[in-house]
Amino acid sequence: MLKIAVNTRLLLPGKLEGIGWFSFQSLKRVVHTHPEHQFYFLFDRPWDESFVFANNVHPVRLYPQARHPVLYYLFFEMAVARYLQKMKADLFFSPDGFLTSRFSGPQLPVFHDLNFMHNPEFIPGLSQKYYTRFFPKFARIATRIATVSEYSRQDIAQTFGYPKGRIDVVYNGAHEIFAPADVSAQRATRERFTGGCPYFVYVGSLHKRKNIDHMLLAFDQFRSRASEAYKLVIVGAPMFGSGETKKVLSGMQYADDVIMAGRLYDDDLRHIVASARALLLVSYFEGFGIPIIEAMQCDVPVITSNVTAMPEVAGEAALLTDPGSVEQIANAMQALSRDDKLRQDLIEKGRRQRARFSWDQTAERLWQSMEKCLKG
Repeated sequence: MLKIAVNTRLLLPGKLEGIGWFSFQSLKRVVHTHPEHQFYFLFDRPWDESFVFANNVHPVRLYPQARHPVLYYLFFEMAVARYLQKMKADLFFSPDGFLTSRFSGPQLPVFHDLNFMHNPEFIPGLSQKYYTRFFPKFARIATRIATVSEYSRQDIAQTFGYPKGRIDVVYNGAHEIFAPADVSAQRATRERFTGGCPYFVYVGSLHKRKNIDHMLLAFDQFRSRASEAYKLVIVGAPMFGSGETKKVLSGMQYADDVIMAGRLYDDDLRHIVASARALLLVSYFEGFGIPIIEAMQCDVPVITSNVTAMPEVAGEAALLTDPGSVEQIANAMQALSRDDKLRQDLIEKGRRQRARFSWDQTAERLWQSMEKCLKG
């Protein structure tokens, strides 16, 4: 029997995004598949019982809450380190990449991407300084590293000089709720959100690296020459640096056709994606890009960027654009608004591409990485 400690500080009820969603989907499967081992989930606040996935999960609350760079240090270097030593953990697994230098046992972080190293302007000041100072140290501490794409594997090896053979790719998956919607459900969704109009959809945070500003400008350009009254539905919550988006919106000719839907969950989220003409994800940087796979699960074509991990995840099942080119993004929207044959071709390719990714595969690969880590 192994005692595996897990950093679960991003398992937050009603606020699962990115890394939190990865943690939820992968850990839920790993603990059920391996009832012979004990998993100690380390929270920095009162936990929700929905995250205690099985009888072999033991929730633990440590202090302080790690919500600020100074508190990151205190939480991991003091509270987590003391607990790992006390429980004599066989492995410390950290889905958000944070490790502790005060534990001598095996440690396995997941580095989802190194955006903070390449685009520091996209990260708030103190957090950016913490990441650029400590993540190279975490790489030196790590017994192995898991990551979510081959692109990120190459990037970690090159940026941190970490041996490529000790980096394991554990691709993300897509939630099982994402599936095609029938014609009546699509019509009802359009009536609810866009007054019956066709629309493009973006799903994700309103973060600078997501390139929301260029997406908006491209939509404005597309809309000015579109024969139908298309809308753009943006699903997500504001984050650091999203204040500029308001300025862009104020200068748009078709700002009234942009619908800020906020956070959506479960059936609402599935239907808003499944009823779209296409998904837009034209970020400057992604370590993976889960919405690409979610759209493919819904038989919805994708417009995405030709940089970082996005071409790897999309394969041949998307229109790739330069994220810096408003013209290219607008042209891709125009192509999918007019060309039903192109749209159907991308849907067919998406059905094949999506088979490469599932949370079951993620969990299996993650456990294999843990086993390799334990073997040294």
